[in-house]
Amino acid sequence: MSDVNSSNPDKGQEPVDPKILQALSGLPEDFSHFPNVFQNEIRPALLAREDERIAAAARARQSRYIGIGIALMGILASLFLLRMPIVAFVAAIIGVAYWLWGVRDIRRLAGEAKALIVQPVAREFDLDFVAEPGTVESIYQYHDVGIVPGWDRAKYEDLVTGSRKGIEFELFEAHLEERRRSTDSKGRTQTRWVTVFRGQCLRFHFPKQFYGRTLVTRDAGFFNRFGGGKGMQRAMLEDPKFEKIFEVYTTDQVESRYLLTPDLMQKLVDMEDTFHGGRLKCCFSGGEMYITLEGGNLFEPGSMFRPLDSANRIRELLNDFAAVFHIIDSVHSGRQRAARERGD
Repeated sequence: MSDVNSSNPDKGQEPVDPKILQALSGLPEDFSHFPNVFQNEIRPALLAREDERIAAAARARQSRYIGIGIALMGILASLFLLRMPIVAFVAAIIGVAYWLWGVRDIRRLAGEAKALIVQPVAREFDLDFVAEPGTVESIYQYHDVGIVPGWDRAKYEDLVTGSRKGIEFELFEAHLEERRRSTDSKGRTQTRWVTVFRGQCLRFHFPKQFYGRTLVTRDAGFFNRFGGGKGMQRAMLEDPKFEKIFEVYTTDQVESRYLLTPDLMQKLVDMEDTFHGGRLKCCFSGGEMYITLEGGNLFEPGSMFRPLDSANRIRELLNDFAAVFHIIDSVHSGRQRAARERGD
């Protein structure tokens, strides 16, 4: 895979709409061409679907009101006229079913709008994007390094793969569930599925392996006493501010200080905000860096009840990619500094 490109916009194009420039201001330098990309490629494709969006949104609103009306009339009839609770239940089912039927078009359009936004952005960075990738085999590596729990069934979405500065990476969303069984007093067994992890998974592959293994978690209070695993000791961070936020365990104290600079730790905190997630965990092991964040839902096109051609739809997506690139850049610079000082 080739590195992220930062090609300049073609000369001779129409000036970019000031509203687009304002919406996409403040992005990193290698994102500077995206106002042109949005105006000349993404926006026209979205505008071509705007009439369809307006019609689908109208149907969705109508079905919501009618569905609520059906449910309410059934409940009122059950309470005051028929005195039959089953009528209220059936009416509620019919009302919900009608509402779901009415929003089917807008849900389909949301998926198509997602592709219209994400695919051009991915191409600009020479990335591959697959909305429904099936099984992502690397999830087992996240489990092996201790940053996701065990599971019995899983679903994966929005797989992005690519490289930057020679560092290959992947990003995907995982929903992991565990099957739990319980038996009541009469010996009847019930099975239920419990979510044990739902969020974003990131993996970066570096050309050279790490000397040791370093695990980063959010401060877990009492549970910190359980440590990071066999052979690992608590590491001291350079910045006391981040020692209050993170717990770090490592097999190589020197390397952990080169890797976990205040700059990288701040970028990990920023990533939680950008991805709308929490409970960040991170591990450096072998030649890989793994990150997980619970919660968040990336690459969604936003509300279908507002105009499709809003530049804010792409702004959030670009913020997501920028957060990933910042992590790569920070670790890359830290490793270069370590190599210089070690004489590698």
